[in-house]
Amino acid sequence: MKPSSTFLELEPEYGQYKTSKFVVVPCPHEATVSYGAGTKKGPQAILDASFFVENFDEELKQETYRKTGIHTLKPVQLNKLSGVIEKSLNDKKIPIVLGGEHSLSIEAVKAAQKHYPRLSVLQFDAHADLRDEYHGDKKSHACAIRRILEICPVVQVGIRNLSEEEYLFAQKTGQLEKIHFAEHLDVAEKVVAQLHEQVYITFDVDAFDPAVMPSTGTPEPGGFFWYEALDILREVCRLKKVVAADFVELSPIKGFSAPDFTVAKLIYRLMGYLSR
Repeated sequence: MKPSSTFLELEPEYGQYKTSKFVVVPCPHEATVSYGAGTKKGPQAILDASFFVENFDEELKQETYRKTGIHTLKPVQLNKLSGVIEKSLNDKKIPIVLGGEHSLSIEAVKAAQKHYPRLSVLQFDAHADLRDEYHGDKKSHACAIRRILEICPVVQVGIRNLSEEEYLFAQKTGQLEKIHFAEHLDVAEKVVAQLHEQVYITFDVDAFDPAVMPSTGTPEPGGFFWYEALDILREVCRLKKVVAADFVELSPIKGFSAPDFTVAKLIYRLMGYLSR
């Protein structure tokens, strides 16, 4: 099968930019990975897997794409990402970024916050990503949320790995109150209460348990299973205005497509929640 160029490989009438609510933005950025590599292949793997996602959503009892339209852009480089996000938001679209490593979220959130000054971020992740620098790089994937906190507030869920530096920073700044560790994942109500009205979702796929998501560079034991993640996404989408999202850190394993499919279906389910 040839590589997919669009999300779900929809009929052209449902993929026009002008009439689509969602804009899928592949961004195969990989520059600071510190363990397993391969995130630059993540966006294409998600697009390829999306071809096999059933267009009828069994939970929502609808073919979401018919209600919303889904336009897919050609891959963009990191230095173009902010402009693409800003244009999508100005055109009243919801951009969905396919990563790539987590550092790309810094630029995407920066662009979204220009449009929504009261923005807050919901982070699904195994790692706190609160280091001030990592290997001398302040924009490393390990520093993504520290940099985003310089832009807007962040609520963190699924966390189960952080350094002493990160813990002390979170304790000193009060961020610790917004970190929901993976031992307690039934936190949808608390998460919603901590978020502002406009929300950007950044979903590092290692938020999932490695049994669900082995295809990532920094897997951590514990974490979300499918329905636990959906419980939080569903409530946030119901009660807040989600303005953009990214899905990052997928490192595809050749010949093993289940994790790629999981991410593709998760994105389509998020679109479904946002279509209601």
